[in-house]
Amino acid sequence: MKRIVCILLCLSMLIGSAFILSSCHGKVALPEFHMPEFFDSDKEYEIVFWAKNENHKEQQEAYRAAVSAFEALYPNISVTLKMYTDYNRIYRDVITNIGTGTTPNVCITYPDHIATYNTGDNVVVALDELISDERFGLGGSELRFDGVDKDEIVSAFLEEGKIGGEQFALPFMRSTEACYINVDLVEKLGYPLPDVLTWDFVFEVSRAAMNYGKHTETDKKGNEVEVYDLNGDTVLIPFIYKSSDNMMIQYLKQAGADYSTEDGDILLYNDTAKELIGKVIDGTEIGAFSTFSVVSYPGNFLNAGQCIFAVDSTAGATWMGADAPHIDVSADALVDFELKVMAAPQLDPEEPQLISQGPSVCVFNKTDPGEVVASWLFAQFLLTNDVQISYAKTEGYIPVTSAALEDAEYVDYLSRRGEEHPTDLYLPAKIDAARVMLDNIDNTFVTAVFNGSASVRNAAGGLIDEAVKAVNRKQDTSPEAIDRIYEKLVAQYHLDQIMPDVGEEDGEGGLTVKNLGPMPAESIILIVTLVVIWAMLGGSVLIVYLKKLRQK
Repeated sequence: MKRIVCILLCLSMLIGSAFILSSCHGKVALPEFHMPEFFDSDKEYEIVFWAKNENHKEQQEAYRAAVSAFEALYPNISVTLKMYTDYNRIYRDVITNIGTGTTPNVCITYPDHIATYNTGDNVVVALDELISDERFGLGGSELRFDGVDKDEIVSAFLEEGKIGGEQFALPFMRSTEACYINVDLVEKLGYPLPDVLTWDFVFEVSRAAMNYGKHTETDKKGNEVEVYDLNGDTVLIPFIYKSSDNMMIQYLKQAGADYSTEDGDILLYNDTAKELIGKVIDGTEIGAFSTFSVVSYPGNFLNAGQCIFAVDSTAGATWMGADAPHIDVSADALVDFELKVMAAPQLDPEEPQLISQGPSVCVFNKTDPGEVVASWLFAQFLLTNDVQISYAKTEGYIPVTSAALEDAEYVDYLSRRGEEHPTDLYLPAKIDAARVMLDNIDNTFVTAVFNGSASVRNAAGGLIDEAVKAVNRKQDTSPEAIDRIYEKLVAQYHLDQIMPDVGEEDGEGGLTVKNLGPMPAESIILIVTLVVIWAMLGGSVLIVYLKKLRQK
């Protein structure tokens, strides 16, 4: 009998473990963080920081310098730095680690991603209590560094980190979309550049480039090939957009047709979106337009003289132009041309609208409140002038605090555009890209953040990408076919299952998490099986007990 009991006990433990791992239905619960009355600033803590850079040596050095400087101030706090080259990889790894309770302490991320992390209870720390703490909050009295006050963070950037009325992220750097232009090819077509780029201008010049004419040449293998007269190359894609989701979102915003609401209502597939898709299809049909997901990085085509308008982030400026320090084009394919950096195309030049983007920082919850405070100290340290300015100098980012923006070192940096330097410190494209953002801080906008907003963003870009692919595959691109593409994207990104009320206040200081629907059949079976096994186990124990009573 004892053997049977042991077998049943082991089996129940195995099934119970499987149930916990496979049928917890998406929720991870941690105790709600509250600022402790006492923080032991001498206790040793080990925290993990996940950062992102584009295989960029200067950015890596900036991160390492920040970690070293912080550890010198807080020798009791050890920071382990892990660097990624892809925001989506960070996102996927965090999702995976939430389930195992092994999230990093501090993470470079986007508010869209945080909204998804928050489907678990208290996974990401709401920062409001930390921010306002007199001792260790922003500008706190017990900080070992010159921390920034809350009002020194650009308010528009700080607002981006709010979800459901609570502050879940601090801005780290900010950027926007820029158009990197081959001026030589524009002038060859006879067009003067306007003060503000418009969609009509970019598409018109792109069409003109394809109509400039072609001629046939014999290549080295004796094959007859068509060569574009404009650039003397066999490849020409005048207009390439890196982020197709930003392309759709900005176009909708400029037209006053938002793609979602703060309540999670999806407004993406509207008449304005269909209008843009029509322009995309028309441009693609003559070879004048494409996107990153179809042809790869626009900067590669720009640097090879195969593109006129390459739209990418201001954070990618060091990859653009003949003198760019980060180039993926072979030396024999690289061409020399005049590069101009302008804001992304607009519908109304008098009322420009540019998306505000760039990395933010969040703090993950842990069972030890002291570990959370140690993590918060490091996250806050990333907003100090030295860190902000050193990182901003690596690309076309701008700092997120007025203290850093007005700092004499940063102002001097901007004024030295084009000066010679052993590195690319004063690279014109980089400083021009930063100025695009600086000149348009008041013209930037942010998108609504809710659980599922990242999926809506992906679907927005998918509409453009799939339309381009359909043209290239010579598939149907009628309005009905585009309807079917959208239906496919709805299913692919589960847009019909978006949970708009995630992040809303529940009236008790917490956040609600929408019911995920009926529990899967597999989970129900596991629960029933577990109950049966425990019943059999209880019955077996009872039988043994009764036998012992009879023996007495």
